Amino acid sequence: MGCYKYLEELWKKKQSDVMKFIQRVRTWEYRQLPVTHRATQPSRPDKARRLGYKAKEGYVIYRTRVRRGGRKRPVPKGRVNGKPASVGVNELKFTRNLRSLAEERCGRKVGGLRVLNSYWVAQDSTYKYYEVIMVDQTKATIREDGKINWICMPAHKHREMRGLTSAGMKSRGLRVKGHLNNKTRPSRRANYRRRNVVKVWRYK
Repeated sequence: MGCYKYLEELWKKKQSDVMKFIQRVRTWEYRQLPVTHRATQPSRPDKARRLGYKAKEGYVIYRTRVRRGGRKRPVPKGRVNGKPASVGVNELKFTRNLRSLAEERCGRKVGGLRVLNSYWVAQDSTYKYYEVIMVDQTKATIREDGKINWICMPAHKHREMRGLTSAGMKSRGLRVKGHLNNKTRPSRRANYRRRNVVKVWRYK
């Protein structure tokens, strides 16, 4: 086995003494750093490479943390001032997953780069920590590489905001295929509109 395979097997055993110690030290280190910061190198090189990262010019790793838990409704003193059906404040859940949220925050922080993918690196009682693989589409090494230059197209600007990354597609329900998931493609809203909006011709 190569070295990346050994790393992969090590990360599969997160309850081992070695990984527990590493995670405890790393979460302490990440808490001292800014919320979103550039990492000199990936914490999980095997995972980063599986998701498209290359150790060459144009690829950047940003690390960020997201507060764990559900989403509390931001209303003053818990007063919704509406119908009883919408009085909930505490037990609400955010529609997207936390990894998608981490990608969005990195995309806003470094608007000139394109988000390629992301992965989990650590978590403690308060935060989950993610590393986001970002690509500088202005570099010649990226524009001339046939495997990655698709991300230079204008259609991929802020793809993390529009649910086009892996984490975004998961939250949109696009991991499931077949007849049991007919109503999610191309999106739930587009599918609903296609079946419900009446189109009337102006001229016949």
